[in-house]
Parts: sequence; structure tokens; C-alpha cells
Amino acid sequence: MPVLPGAEPFSADGGDRAVLLCHGFTGSPQGLRPWAQDLADAGLTVRLPRLPGHGTTWQEMARTGWDDWVAAVAAELAALRARGCTTVVGGLSMGGALALRLAADHPGDVAGLVLVNPSVRQGARERLAVPVLRRLVASAPGVGGDLRVRDVAELAYDRVPLGSLHTFQRASRELVRDLHRVVAPLVLLRSAVDHVVPPSSSALVLSSVSSTDVREHVLADSYHVATLDHDAPAISATTLDLVRRVAP
Repeated sequence: MPVLPGAEPFSADGGDRAVLLCHGFTGSPQGLRPWAQDLADAGLTVRLPRLPGHGTTWQEMARTGWDDWVAAVAAELAALRARGCTTVVGGLSMGGALALRLAADHPGDVAGLVLVNPSVRQGARERLAVPVLRRLVASAPGVGGDLRVRDVAELAYDRVPLGSLHTFQRASRELVRDLHRVVAPLVLLRSAVDHVVPPSSSALVLSSVSSTDVREHVLADSYHVATLDHDAPAISATTLDLVRRVAP
């Protein structure tokens, strides 16, 4: 299946300090590319994989689910560990959930977390509707492109495969139960206005993790896809600060 132009994975080899970035549901590496490039320009080793089923067609994504996406980022983390890298994991939206899953399952390998509008809890209407709708229709209207900036577009599907979304919803419930296993230093950046993920999602993360080094920043000038929005430079700067703190 051909990959959409711009949706290719990103990789850069720097020193033994690394950042693994995870993009969001129905999105692609394009949505995190400026973030990844900033970190690579600072001399870090960076990995930004394309999650299975993403960056091609929503029909292909419909054949994938949460277990495939976790396996993809876990393999990247293992490869960085094999290189001897101290690794910070970051993610946008569902990518934040993937980062938290890695931190809960591999606490010795995740030196820090940077979460941007993490999605671990969906809206009540969505939670109730998807298990029923997925049996009736294959997809629903897309949720990508929530940007305040006017001259940038997110490369994301215009349809949401409901079967894939259902796997994410079930995994989110399991993740919430395991958030107490997250002990890595954590920075959470949330947009003051987010039309995709409810504020309760970030609040749940902050109240549930066992990390003792937890910092929260409010992004006043960005919507959900903050990694492409006005506050993108602040996200990169915050990530570099965390890397320097956990891996001097």
C-alpha cells in the first residue's frame, strides 16, 4: 500500500540521548515532524514511526488495532535500548496513550514522558455509541485537523474506522487501570481549547500516575494538534528541557 506523501516515518541518529515520538489516531508522522526535526537539530537520536494502518487509507487502518500500534512503538523502544540510549517518549493524543503504555510496561526503559493532549478518556457520547455503531457502519467522519493556525493542515484521514477505534477504547480502559505503574518524570502539555479530547483526559492522567516529577503546561494558542500549531516551539523546548534533566 503506497504511503501518502509526507506521512513517511522520520529517523535521525544523534548521541545516546533519544526521543521516541508517537503520532495520533488516524494521523501520521507528518503531524509530529516539526517536533522531531527540532529534536534532531539539537543533536538527539529521534524515532518517529508510522503506526500500522496510518498514512495510507482508512480502509487499511480498519484492518489494524491497538495491539499493532503498541507493538510498533515497543519495537522502536527496544531498538533504542539495544543502542544504549536514554530514551524519553513523547506523543500526541492517542500517541500520548501509547507513550503511557510503554512507561507502564517498561518503566526501566522510559526515562521521561512528554504528553501533548493525551487521549486516555473519550467523550461519554463516543464511548457509548462506538460499540453499537461499529456493527452497523464501517466508518464515521474524521476528527483530524483541529488547528488554530490557518496556513497549516494535518495529514489525517477524513474517515474514522470504527472497528479500530473500538480497540483503542477498550485499551484505554485497561491503560487507566495501569496508570499507577507510570513512574517516569512527566510533562503534560494541554491546549486550553481542544475540540477532540476532553479536559478530563489530562486530569485523569495527572491524578493517576505515580510519577513524583510531574509538570503541566497550558497551551493558550493552540487547538488539539498543538504539534503543528502556534505553540509547537514550546513543545520542542519543553522536551529538550526534560531530556537535559533526565539525561544530563
